[in-house]
Amino acid sequence: MLIAAGHVIAKSNGQQSTELVWTGPTTPFVSTRRTEQALLQVINAAERTLFITSFVAYDVSSVVNALNAASDRGVAISMLLELSQEEGGSITMDAIGKMSTLVPASTLYAWRDKADPFTDGRVHAKVAVADSKVCFITSANLTGYAMEKNMEAGVLITGGHIPKLLAAHLRSLVDTKLVSQV
Repeated sequence: MLIAAGHVIAKSNGQQSTELVWTGPTTPFVSTRRTEQALLQVINAAERTLFITSFVAYDVSSVVNALNAASDRGVAISMLLELSQEEGGSITMDAIGKMSTLVPASTLYAWRDKADPFTDGRVHAKVAVADSKVCFITSANLTGYAMEKNMEAGVLITGGHIPKLLAAHLRSLVDTKLVSQV
């Protein structure tokens, strides 16, 4: 039984890896990866599909460059961002308009029609998932401060069922029209 259990654990560990991601002050006691590194890894890993959500997006040239490179290699990029106040959202800037200019091949989505109990809800999730194989779940928005200065935490998950579930959920939000293309 112990040998069988050992094989199961080894196989499970081989199918999924989880890494801690941290931006901000570090300590010598725990090794971590930075937010920007993890996000770029997900973007660069995408071969077919990439779905990213964030509350805001600005001042992230390395991310924009990676997204455009992904688009150039044929990756279908989808992004769900919070609407500006002018469009009925909660942020002062037009992150969707800005991103449509910076990454023109991306398909952008917004959460417009919010049923109760979500009437005053926000797109506050910050995730990226590539090909249902790797995902990054983080506190970081797509901003320069989040990539470089803020104290941000997240997990990078490669393999296993979590990236598949996250990709399926994001795609279902689109398919059921809970979020709409801008």
